[in-house]
Amino acid sequence: MLSASVRQRLEAREEALSRHAARSRDSRGREQPEEPSPLRTDFQRDRDRIIHCKAFRRLKHKTQVFIAPLGDHYVTRLTHTLEVAQIARTIARALNLNEDLAEAIGLGHDLGHTPFGHTGEAELDSIHPGGFRHSRHSLRIVDHLEKDGRGLNLTWEVRQGIVSHSKPRGDFMDMSDVEELTLEGQICRISDAVAYLNHDLADAFRAGVLDQGSLPPEVGEVLGDRHSKRIDTMVTDIVESSWAATGLEGSDSAARPVISMSPEVRQAVNILREFMFQQVYTPEGEGPEGQAARNVVKLLYEYHLDHPGEIPTEYRRPAASDDQAVADHVAGMTDRYAIRISENIRPGIAEIFRSRLLSCPE
Repeated sequence: MLSASVRQRLEAREEALSRHAARSRDSRGREQPEEPSPLRTDFQRDRDRIIHCKAFRRLKHKTQVFIAPLGDHYVTRLTHTLEVAQIARTIARALNLNEDLAEAIGLGHDLGHTPFGHTGEAELDSIHPGGFRHSRHSLRIVDHLEKDGRGLNLTWEVRQGIVSHSKPRGDFMDMSDVEELTLEGQICRISDAVAYLNHDLADAFRAGVLDQGSLPPEVGEVLGDRHSKRIDTMVTDIVESSWAATGLEGSDSAARPVISMSPEVRQAVNILREFMFQQVYTPEGEGPEGQAARNVVKLLYEYHLDHPGEIPTEYRRPAASDDQAVADHVAGMTDRYAIRISENIRPGIAEIFRSRLLSCPE
């Protein structure tokens, strides 16, 4: 078939990448073997499967940080995802790594987020017997829940990057828990932080929660005093500090390269991250909207546990137990859908959101 030469040409281009780059023809493969696409590499195919899946579409109505904001310009989980993919592509291209793999991981990394962002995740984690982590659930979605339980059958490299993207509170550059992670996966892990720290800060300014003068002095001095400047400083520093990953002359090293930041920028970013936890993330989750979101998630979980017949078949079929089916169903809801269903069950429970969301079309 003549068109098969397109994929082969694309795979041949990957040979010009760094020796440290992941190559689609060398992928560890898929759980279920498939005939290769005639027009796309395996990583490009994964990217397209993620973009066209239902979980990706639902991200447009899922909270990033600010729950049910009134303005049109606040970040959603979808816009966050697009920013992560864009930053990851920029870094991967600059370091001569596999841009398609970085993009696919970036687009899929948050598919498993609950409604109401990390507040919803924390509540579901506290009431679900198996606990809940959005990174693990993102993998469950692509492996078991999409396409009526068949999953997306993604490559090992994309799946590994998705499940490994989360970072504990503290030094977000610590890669000790993901030693096998591809460099492209490391790029997405760090790009996630670059994206959310900057756009969450912009949203905090927009909401009047913070102003430029309230930031720790290290943030302005090292990272810059404007949104675009801060992102540019971080991304440029990542590329310069990770230059060994390019495999180019002058980048030789006996040790396996890692994606990193310079000590000065890394310290400033960690200061900003801890500041955001203290001033934005934790207060937002503990405020009246956060408590209302927790009540909605708890009600939905308990109600569907008592009424398993109301859980859609697409969640019941792949689940090993009723509580897993409930967690899958609740986690998949958008903010708007969760509020509507909870109001049908117990009118008034989501009163705080009524004027903002209940009248909006899905």
